Amino acid sequence: MNIKQHTINSSVTVSGVGLHTGVNANMTFVPAEANYGIKFQRIDLPGQPIVDADVDNVVDLSRGTTIEQNGARINTVEHTLAALVGLQIDNVLIQIDGPEPPIMDGSSIMFIDALLEAGLKEQNAFRNYFEVTESITYRDPERDVEIAALPLDDYRVTVMVDYNSPVLGSQHATLSDISKFKTEIASCRTFCFLHELEMLHSQNLIKGGDLNNAIVIVDRIVQDDELDHLAKLFNKTKVEVKKEGILNNVELRYKNEPARHKLLDVMGDMALLGRPIKAQILAARPGHAANVAFTKKLKKIMLEANKKKAPQYDPRKPPILDHNQIAKILPHAYPFKLIDRIVHLDDTTVVGLKNITINEPFFEGHFPGNPVFPGVLQIEAMAQTGGILVLNTVPDPENYWTYFLGIESCRFRKMVHPGDQILFRCELLAPVKRGIAKMQGQAFVAGTLVCEAVMTASIVRKDP
Repeated sequence: MNIKQHTINSSVTVSGVGLHTGVNANMTFVPAEANYGIKFQRIDLPGQPIVDADVDNVVDLSRGTTIEQNGARINTVEHTLAALVGLQIDNVLIQIDGPEPPIMDGSSIMFIDALLEAGLKEQNAFRNYFEVTESITYRDPERDVEIAALPLDDYRVTVMVDYNSPVLGSQHATLSDISKFKTEIASCRTFCFLHELEMLHSQNLIKGGDLNNAIVIVDRIVQDDELDHLAKLFNKTKVEVKKEGILNNVELRYKNEPARHKLLDVMGDMALLGRPIKAQILAARPGHAANVAFTKKLKKIMLEANKKKAPQYDPRKPPILDHNQIAKILPHAYPFKLIDRIVHLDDTTVVGLKNITINEPFFEGHFPGNPVFPGVLQIEAMAQTGGILVLNTVPDPENYWTYFLGIESCRFRKMVHPGDQILFRCELLAPVKRGIAKMQGQAFVAGTLVCEAVMTASIVRKDP
């Protein structure tokens, strides 16, 4: 799996009809900066509103996953998102001039081909994995669905389906190496049963459905008059079917293509977690409703873990910002240059590192014979770390000053001594408005919380 974040080299467009809305749309993948994430933009609507690919934005699960934000709705996002997950693309803006991505051939392969044509680009930022540390399970007894995430330093997905159908029977599919998504999963098409067609049509769905973009499974004998009706439904002169099989005798790409497509759906829906995941995912009889419910459970656990867990630092990896790069953003000089490295930075969170050495000038007097890192300097170092986060919200941070406005709920939990290494984490409590930021700051030594405070700061543009 990738260590660094990726985007695409250049913009690329795909066009086609939406499966359920039947509306033609042009969808363009646009490169995005590190830590941008995956976002859709309805360029056909006033103001061109943006919709984050986030599970909290899911508003409908009628035969697909629909998200909505800022008055804009995007239908059936799972196949598009699965392609991005399968290629380990972290940052991209998806501009679309209609309500639904093109269904293409009912799989993700055409999105994969387009993205690979654009080319993948590594970025100077680490992927922010959510690492599952203990088993997380979800059950829906009514639908007989079970999904679990098990600890694993990798990403693997296994899906089992059982439709009590003589055509499909029980099937399972596994993706054990994400690099094989293109060759083993991406080309597997969406499907439904013949008995579902009339229901979907009556619900004003599958307006863009066609025998070229969906597999229709026939698990009963069909009379000639019904075949004539289906031909009209799909605008075909004629449709055929064997005694039991696939409508129009479409050949499956794999014997277990339906199970593989369900695996594709799981990956696409779980992309709405907003972060890549390290886990073994096991899903029995999954569907969009269960996938989204499970992803919401994962997100809740992820957010709680973020609050409690000490940040991790691997000294073998290059920092996001070294001391020279920090100095260009925060013009502090010795002895008030208190942060050595920035090891994590995204839209809401920053982690800075400071090594405490005995030759620090303050140890000469604080305290001789019992050197302790002063609490006020811990807060200053935490504030400098937070300053990097706040300045990350402007395109030209070198043209701004950062100032402290307030400190609340400050607590010193444990003394810090020479030889310790402190990791400072600051997280925005609300979006920056009018240059004012409020952050929760924490300091950790060897995984133990040593200091915490809520800080308010402002950024002010330097005089020309």
